[in-house]
Amino acid sequence: MNDRWGEPPQAGSLLQLQGTDSSVPAIPILKPGTINQFPTVLESVPVKKLATHANGKRELAMLKDSLFIMKQGGFYHIISEDYSYKSEPYYTIIQHELEDKPVRPSSRAVLDAYVVPCCLERAKRAGIPICEWGISQAYVPLPALLYGLNYFATSSDYFVVDDNEQAKEVIKHITNKGKYPFCYQKLGENATVHACTAIFGKTVQSCSEIATSAAKIYNLFSIPLVQMVFVKTGTTFALSSLSPVRYNHLSENERALLSLYLDHQEFL
Repeated sequence: MNDRWGEPPQAGSLLQLQGTDSSVPAIPILKPGTINQFPTVLESVPVKKLATHANGKRELAMLKDSLFIMKQGGFYHIISEDYSYKSEPYYTIIQHELEDKPVRPSSRAVLDAYVVPCCLERAKRAGIPICEWGISQAYVPLPALLYGLNYFATSSDYFVVDDNEQAKEVIKHITNKGKYPFCYQKLGENATVHACTAIFGKTVQSCSEIATSAAKIYNLFSIPLVQMVFVKTGTTFALSSLSPVRYNHLSENERALLSLYLDHQEFL
């Protein structure tokens, strides 16, 4: 194995999938200092407002921070861009649980899903291939994928490091100068990082291995809209993390699929 991972991706660059039966979208490698901001209170927009596209197709208007509640299959499905602790979607789930209403996802599921170590351990027990991981405050094997674990960290932000100087800078950032631990995932030779959006456990134009994992992930966490990050080594995809997805980041086909669910045209 080469000692170096190669030149690290620049902020905003994409890692492309190769050698699979179809393409899987990749997400930008984030530079240190990039933190996603989520509002404490979200505007609830449960109405079914239809938009018409140039191609004549109609779909529900998924505005920023919209929250939808859909009852199907005996469950109340809470659909949102994010389920962060103390957000409106989170409290909506809590309210349903306190009222003994069957709700998906559960409050425990959304808390565990976005904490990388908790997410991976639950996924491993469910038979989903995962990246091997560890927790540290200083040591990191190289090359590696790093996630912050402090209160303000989000699994949407990850960092690929391949040399000591780069690792020191990233660790300083994600640990707030050593105050918090971080999660690392050792990267194998020629490993690549890929992201794919799952909608009720289904993906658009993904390879069969990721499609299978997406279905298992939904059975485990029941999150209607989630971004899955995988590390591909050889022909194997291992789950690295789960994170929220903004509506405006969905492709046209993904928005159409989500609209079908919201309009009760696609059965769970």
